[in-house]
Amino acid sequence: MRLPRFNKVSFLIFLSVVGPGIITSVVDDDAGGITTYSVAGANFGYSLLWTLIPITIALIIVQEMCMRMGMVTGKGLSDLIRKSFGARVTFFVMIALLLANIGTTVAEFAGVAASTEIFGISRYITVPMAAIVVWVIVVKWSYKKVEKLFLIMALFYITYVISGLYSGPDWGVVAKEFVTPSFKFDPAYIYLLIGIVGTTIAPWMQFYLQASVVEKKAELKNYKYAKWDVIIGSIITDGIAFFIIVACASTLYVANIQINDAADAAIALQPLAGAFAAHLFAFGLFASSIFAAAILPLSTAYYVCEGFGWEKGVDKKFKEAPQFYWLFTITIILGAAIVLIPGVSLITILISSQVLNGILLPFILIFMLILINDRDIMGKYTNGKVFNIVAWGTVIILIGLTLFLLYMTIAPMIMLA
Repeated sequence: MRLPRFNKVSFLIFLSVVGPGIITSVVDDDAGGITTYSVAGANFGYSLLWTLIPITIALIIVQEMCMRMGMVTGKGLSDLIRKSFGARVTFFVMIALLLANIGTTVAEFAGVAASTEIFGISRYITVPMAAIVVWVIVVKWSYKKVEKLFLIMALFYITYVISGLYSGPDWGVVAKEFVTPSFKFDPAYIYLLIGIVGTTIAPWMQFYLQASVVEKKAELKNYKYAKWDVIIGSIITDGIAFFIIVACASTLYVANIQINDAADAAIALQPLAGAFAAHLFAFGLFASSIFAAAILPLSTAYYVCEGFGWEKGVDKKFKEAPQFYWLFTITIILGAAIVLIPGVSLITILISSQVLNGILLPFILIFMLILINDRDIMGKYTNGKVFNIVAWGTVIILIGLTLFLLYMTIAPMIMLA
């Protein structure tokens, strides 16, 4: 894949196109993602680092297809599914996605609560404030302002890079583990391997990316720049995952400290890597949770409105797209309110949403591949033979991993029933 030549004009064009790819990929390092990477590093050291290479390639392939469909058709993924597969299929897909996204949104507000409580601030203060701030920004601002803010927020993920550097890893060992595939026939290892794949390539991402490309009105003549927006975003998100795993592997794994979530990791890092690294880790969890708490409800509103043919878009006023803004509002209210219920099992909600995402992911990928190879829809911009082989191979592997994840998730529940 050849880099475009960047002169002053090219760079300005790239800046006008950049956004959807980077925002969609980076926000995937949300509370659930950070927890998965933290547990992977704490429980298995550097041994899962190698998975980030094939996962990054798969993420680039999937995201590029969505970006290309959005630029060629000017339509979102839900819209294309409805027109090609019918209203009934679309209805069931939208309901399942809606339930999964509400569960994931709860996890994001749980991340806000956990990170601020590390600093001694009650969730009953921070969660409602976060919900209000997110709502005001998205509802009252234009798309360009919202996108610029999201790109600025993406910079806060540098905290994980700094935490990883401060953790004092043996970079020779890190480099060796990163490029040397290894495998353990350990259920916990396999579960985390699948979890890393699942947290990196989620169904909501494809809908949000394509909707963002359409709303940004990206032109096909700038395709090569949009493609690099996707590639850079995918590399950044998995680069962040790399440093999270390194930070936890270099400290918690070495000290044999087990954790359950990202908040545990931030607290446990303090005596091992110092207060600075621990506070940076906690702040990164807060920033990523706020970021995702805005994007997840927004992606929900986008794909449901597309699926049912309703007006949508951040550039629309509330009265112009009432369904869009009400869906966004209700998702935020539910996500924040559930976190504030005393004694609620957030882990159950998180697992349920992951199971739904696991069920949906293969179907969404198959829909995408059928659509992108339809010449009536894509014209000359369908996948080439080599790209199809790689893309279908990715789908088959993801389906296999997803089915195995479902088995590992559901089997213990059946045995306990």
